[in-house]
Amino acid sequence: MSTHHQVLIIGGGTAGIMVATQMLKKDKDINIGLIEPAETHYYQPAWTLVGAGTFNYNKTARPMSSVMPKGITWIKDYASSFNPDNNTVTTKNSGDITYDYLVVAPGLVYDFSLVEGLTEAINKGVVCSNYTDPKHTWKVLQNFKGGTALFTQPTTPIKCGGAPQKIMYLAEDYFRKSGVKNKTNIVFATNGGVIFGVKPIAKTLMEIVDRKDINLRFGHLLKKVDGEKQIAWYALADNHSEYNHKDIEVSKDGDLIGIHFDMLHLAPPQTAPKFIQNSPLVNQEKWLDVDIHTLQHNTYANVFGLGDVAALPTAKTGAAVRKQAPIVVENI
Repeated sequence: MSTHHQVLIIGGGTAGIMVATQMLKKDKDINIGLIEPAETHYYQPAWTLVGAGTFNYNKTARPMSSVMPKGITWIKDYASSFNPDNNTVTTKNSGDITYDYLVVAPGLVYDFSLVEGLTEAINKGVVCSNYTDPKHTWKVLQNFKGGTALFTQPTTPIKCGGAPQKIMYLAEDYFRKSGVKNKTNIVFATNGGVIFGVKPIAKTLMEIVDRKDINLRFGHLLKKVDGEKQIAWYALADNHSEYNHKDIEVSKDGDLIGIHFDMLHLAPPQTAPKFIQNSPLVNQEKWLDVDIHTLQHNTYANVFGLGDVAALPTAKTGAAVRKQAPIVVENI
């Protein structure tokens, strides 16, 4: 296997695959290496539907080989460190790989340790997450007999910012069909001050919230999850407010308030992978430091980045990647 490539891509998700495919369409003879350790590619947007019992989990998986573009070198390994001054990426098992241009698109990772108790609680009992185990979410919805159904998200950036709400709206539909809606309070607790940052979309979502009779709690910063006692603990931000109040059980512990739940769905805290955070390629917030217009690295001219790992003022979504990939390809 060659240890040098004209273009080396890190990550076989939506961003990496799109860049590789579009580059080959421009020049089928370009030498592209792509580092990706996974054998299976998951279509994660469908996991929202899996969690609501409307899609088969097995249909979200395909062999990675089936989505890998023909004509590139697939390096089945983990990138572990960077030496951008010498155009080198070190891998876990394949040694050093050099490049003329580097495209960094490994996505992000979950860090349960950022919320106390989450490591012990996630995907157990009535605590679920479509991000990590949508099949467990569906079991939780099926077993739910009424009470407080709490949907929440962390203070970190997350991929697909709408996903924590999508499962809530689908769950309400299921609760109505299963006959438990009339003895259920649905609560959405978020650190934000609005339901969504784009006003026309927020207007529509508020109409859905009204129709589905959902209690919104803004300015709630998730700090702890007690899976055993079924309490989610929050600090209140200055922007905290409430819409469509429901009389649910709430506790206080110092400056924290605890929302008692009979089921909890949450998006886990999310960060750049450790090998990215520990590299010279990140900004102060530990995300990939690229120019927001060109997607070129702000220090290393032959390094580009896109997707969830990049420090960009866009949502961390496949829709954003669809617009980012052509820019990277054109600029390289």
